[in-house]
Amino acid sequence: MNAQGTVFKYPDNVDTDVIIPARYLNSQDAAELARHCMEDIDPEFVNKVKPGDIMVGGWNFGCGSSREHAPLVIKTSGIACVIAKSFARIFYRNAINIGLPILECEAAADAIAAGDEVAVDFDTGVITDVTTGKAFQAQPFPPFIQDIIRAGGLMKSIRQKGGEAK
Repeated sequence: MNAQGTVFKYPDNVDTDVIIPARYLNSQDAAELARHCMEDIDPEFVNKVKPGDIMVGGWNFGCGSSREHAPLVIKTSGIACVIAKSFARIFYRNAINIGLPILECEAAADAIAAGDEVAVDFDTGVITDVTTGKAFQAQPFPPFIQDIIRAGGLMKSIRQKGGEAK
């Protein structure tokens, strides 16, 4: 499993209300919600993002409320991976649950610039800034979590294995 795309870069402490403003949470339609992803911090994000692009954040990415809408709208907008110095714990778990690949790597988050082309190898955890040629090592997820992400999330993974996900 790999990803390669253009980087959108954000600062420390990007909270879930910045990722998807609460004023839009009257809808359960992921595509509708994704049209508002990052609009309070980056109004042009939804007009520029393409499937496969990469999001890079600082410390404590996804802090705030525990809503799973935040990783869902990031994934639905087309982002293939989020790289950050650290993730809020509930965002981290919600990202896995909905199948959004995330990697923690302080060096990569510091060095990668907005607009860079970045390639990610999820099996090895290698993050390559194609623009600069620099490579960084993140801790890859163990195979069972990679399987969850590859399946598109926890519930889809359970269904694929013949379980009773409702």
